[in-house]
Amino acid sequence: MLVLGLETSCDETGVALYDSDRGLLAHALHSQVAMHAEYGGVVPELASRDHIRRAPRLIRSVLGDAGLDLNDLDAVAYTQGPGLAGALLVGAGLASGLAFSLGIPAIPVHHLEGHLLSPMLAEPRPSPPFVALLVSGGHTQLMRVDGVGRYELLGETLDDAAGEAFDKTAQLLGLGYPGGPAVAQLASHGDAYKYKLPRPMLASPTLDFSFAGLKTAVLTLVKRVGPDAAADIAAAFQLAVVDVLAGKAMAALKATGLTRLVVAGGVGANRELRARLDAEARLHRFRVFYPPLELCTDNGAMIAYAGALRLAQARMDGGFSVRPRWELAELPPVG
Repeated sequence: MLVLGLETSCDETGVALYDSDRGLLAHALHSQVAMHAEYGGVVPELASRDHIRRAPRLIRSVLGDAGLDLNDLDAVAYTQGPGLAGALLVGAGLASGLAFSLGIPAIPVHHLEGHLLSPMLAEPRPSPPFVALLVSGGHTQLMRVDGVGRYELLGETLDDAAGEAFDKTAQLLGLGYPGGPAVAQLASHGDAYKYKLPRPMLASPTLDFSFAGLKTAVLTLVKRVGPDAAADIAAAFQLAVVDVLAGKAMAALKATGLTRLVVAGGVGANRELRARLDAEARLHRFRVFYPPLELCTDNGAMIAYAGALRLAQARMDGGFSVRPRWELAELPPVG
């Protein structure tokens, strides 16, 4: 089955073609970072308008790259949520209208399920059961995964997500938007041990996270030592986040007795986090899996792949809906 995937949940327009027999055939992505950087964050109305402009061109592009046309499609998958309501409506409307015109199914996909399953697009592929660390945008969660749609929430952030903490720290350091890559780049020139920052909830018996206190500690440190110490502050902040994420992931593996860890989402591209988890995996004899770096951020490939696994949820009536707020554990199992 050939599935076209559309991702428009926030500030990246992603389109991809996934074939259930041949794998990922083509994918393309347009990032709105340059547009939103002027405003210091995502402007929802601008994001929606840009998806409208970009998505049709990207669809033509991936079809051309694969040497296919619309009539070759068997289904169209789209991100139903969570995300920005207006941005989601663009993808949902386009996908559903396209599917209806072609007489093929439209498949609603959960954005976080797409991230969770994205390591399946690389080799080696993880097989359930495993623990998933999802660090995407406004989400930081630990899930037990026993199969597609068989998800148990183990822990989540009680306030800011890791990605939000990166963005807010970047603003405090005068780095602009988006924060993650900018903070990581600056941190590479700093001394991570010069300043001590808190590791919120790391010693807690739960698997929940909290990053609001860390952001406040960075603010206090910036006011105390000034902008000349920005590289050292960035390095100390990044180390604190890595300590928390890796520590909680290790605790989740111990609590579940599982030996496979999947890491997905934008923060999953952070090189220091990957290096730490790889080192822990060697030491404690578990396996860790990541998506390719190009598929860590929002992308159409993960939506096309998740859609191919959820053909049973397809719609044929031309109707559609979006779910800006949607818990991953609410998804029905497949098979």
